[in-house]
Amino acid sequence: MLKTMFKKTYTLIDSKYKASEKAEEPNIPAGLWRKCNKCCQPIYAEDVKNNHFICPKCKGYFRVHAYRRIEMTADEGTFEEWDKVMEFANPLDFPSYDKKVAAAREKTGLSEAIVTGTCEINGQKTVIGVCDARFIMSSMGRVMGEKIARAVERATEEKLPVIIFACSGGARMQEGIVSLMQMAKTSAALKRHHDAGQLYVSVLTDPTTGGVTASFAMLGDIILAEPGALIGFAGPRVIEQTIGQKLPEGFQRAEFLLDHGFIDKIVPREEMRETLSSILSLHNPQAKMESYVDNEVKTEQEGGKKKVFHLKKHKRSAWDTVLLSRSGDRPVASDYIRAVFDDFMEFAGDRYFKNDGAIVGGIASFHGMPVTVIGQEKGKNTKDNIKRNFGMPSPDGYRKALRLMKQAECFGRPIVCFVDTPGAFCGLEAEERGQGEAIARNLFEMTDLTVPVLSIVIGEGGSGGALAMAVGNEVWMMENSIYSILSPEGFASILYKDSKKANDAARVMKITARDLMDLGLIERIISEEEPASEETIPAIAEEMDKAMTEFFNTYLDMTKEELANQRYERFRRM
Repeated sequence: MLKTMFKKTYTLIDSKYKASEKAEEPNIPAGLWRKCNKCCQPIYAEDVKNNHFICPKCKGYFRVHAYRRIEMTADEGTFEEWDKVMEFANPLDFPSYDKKVAAAREKTGLSEAIVTGTCEINGQKTVIGVCDARFIMSSMGRVMGEKIARAVERATEEKLPVIIFACSGGARMQEGIVSLMQMAKTSAALKRHHDAGQLYVSVLTDPTTGGVTASFAMLGDIILAEPGALIGFAGPRVIEQTIGQKLPEGFQRAEFLLDHGFIDKIVPREEMRETLSSILSLHNPQAKMESYVDNEVKTEQEGGKKKVFHLKKHKRSAWDTVLLSRSGDRPVASDYIRAVFDDFMEFAGDRYFKNDGAIVGGIASFHGMPVTVIGQEKGKNTKDNIKRNFGMPSPDGYRKALRLMKQAECFGRPIVCFVDTPGAFCGLEAEERGQGEAIARNLFEMTDLTVPVLSIVIGEGGSGGALAMAVGNEVWMMENSIYSILSPEGFASILYKDSKKANDAARVMKITARDLMDLGLIERIISEEEPASEETIPAIAEEMDKAMTEFFNTYLDMTKEELANQRYERFRRM
C-alpha cells in the first residue's frame, strides 16, 4: 500500500513538472525554423531566405520553388506567365495517375512541373522556364513537354533568348512512351531556335537526371550548373545496382561534369542573376564596336602585307628569339585577354570527354562589341604548368576551341585566337582520342567560318598544334614569337642527326616574325620595345587594341561569303 501511495505521489509531481516545463517553453511560430537536409541542423528560416536559400552553416543548397526562383532571377514586376493552366492528360489511362496529379496541383498551386513565361533580367527581355521538384519530382510528361515546346517556339518567333532552370527525376513513368517522346519534341523545338540564331542557356540544378538530362537540359548553347548539383542520365543507385560497384565520391556532381567537359561553368546561386545578365548582354545582337580612328597607327601596304613603321631593328639571333618566346616571364593568353578585352567570361569543356586546361576560351567585349576569345595557355609555375599540360592541347582542347568558334559563328561574333604552344600533346591518350582528327577538323571547319577570324602568335607557334588555331583572315605575330613546322631541336635531330645544332636549325628554318613577314605568311608584327613581360603588357595591349580596331573596321564590312572566300584565298596563295 505504501508503495502504491509513493507511486501516485511521484506520478503527480512528474506530471506537474512536465506541465510547468511545457508552460516555460517559448512559443515558436510555425515555419520560423527549418532543418537543413544536408547537415540536419536547425536554421532560422529568415536567414535561409536572405542567403539565397543556402544553409548558412554547411553551405548546402535548398531546392527552390519555381516562382521563388523567378523572383530571385527576374526584375521585379516583369514576369508574365504563359500557359499557366493546361488540360490534364492520362494517355495510358494509368491507374490513380489523375489523383496523383490532382494532389500535386493542390499541394503546389501549379498545373504542371514547369512554369514558363517572359521576364527581364537587368532590363534584358528573355523567355524563362523553371522546373519545380515539388510536382511529382518535376518528371517530364506530355503537358510539361508541351509547355517547353510552346515557350521555345514563341521565343523563336519573337527572336528572344531562352533560359531554362532544369530540375527533374527524369521521364514520367505513368505516361510511358508518350513521356519519352517529349525528349524528342523539346529537342526539335530547340534545334529550330538554334538554327534561327537565338540563344539558349540551360541551368542545371539539383537533381537533373534521366530523360531531361538526355534532352533539353544538355542542349544549351551555354550550360551552367549550381555547385554540387546531381546531374546524370542514370541515377547513382541504378548504376551501382547495374555494375555492382560503389561509386566514387563526387560522381555525377556538377564539379565532376565540369572536369569532364560537359558544362561551361559552375555558378554560385548568389551570382546566378548577374551571370545570366552578363551572358544576355554579350549576346545582344544590337551590340556594336564603338568606331574610332586612331591616327597614331601608321601602316603601309606592300603586296597585301601590313608592316608597322615604328618596329625597331633589334639585333637578335633566331635562337635568341626562340629563347624569348619560351621565357617563363612571358605573358600568357589569359594575360592578353584581360588586358585587351572587357567582361571576359570563361566557358569550359568539349561536351564529349573533358575540359582541357591548355585551352582557355569564352566570350568578352571589345569596345562594346561581343567577341569570342580563345587561347592556348601555358602555366606560370610548376603547379599551373601541370594543370595546363605545359601549353600542349589534347584533342579535347581542340574540340573545345572548335565548339566555341562554331558558337561564335551562330551568333555572328568575331573570333580572336591567341596561339602559344610547343605543339599538340603527343601522349598515348591523345592518340586514343584522335589527336590528328581533332586538328584536321579544326582546319576543315575554320576554313569557311562566316565571321572574322584573327589569330595572334604570342609565344611559340609549334607545328599543327598551332595551325589548328591559326586559320584566320589574318595572322599576326609578336616580335619575339616563333612559328615553325616543329621545334629547332626536333628539326636538328631529324636533318642534322644532332639536337645540339638547334641554334643552326633556328636560323635556317625561318621561324621568326620578320622571316615570316618577308615570306608573306603573316600580315602584322606586334612590336616589343622591350621583351613582353608583366611590366610591358599595357603598352603591348594598347598597340593590339589599335590594330584590332583596324582589323574589325576592315572585316566587319564584309559579307559572310566574302569572309570565307578571303580566308580561302589567303591560304590558296601559299
